[in-house]
Amino acid sequence: MGAEEEQKPENEQPRISPITESQFLAWKRQKDADASAKKTEAARKRAEEIAAGIVQMNGRELFVHEPWVFDNSKY
Repeated sequence: MGAEEEQKPENEQPRISPITESQFLAWKRQKDADASAKKTEAARKRAEEIAAGIVQMNGRELFVHEPWVFDNSKY
């Protein structure tokens, strides 16, 4: 049995295939595009939920959508 098994030294590291700069940049562009699309979709969904009254607005959203709430000129 021992002769059939290929013996590897314990300190041998697995082979890692290097990537080129163009491969890395293509991967990075794809990753950034995916993140941007995900963020845009989350913002769109949040805006729809706010418009429908499903979720409560935070302070920034309230200031943007209803600035009259923060108008102190009446006092």
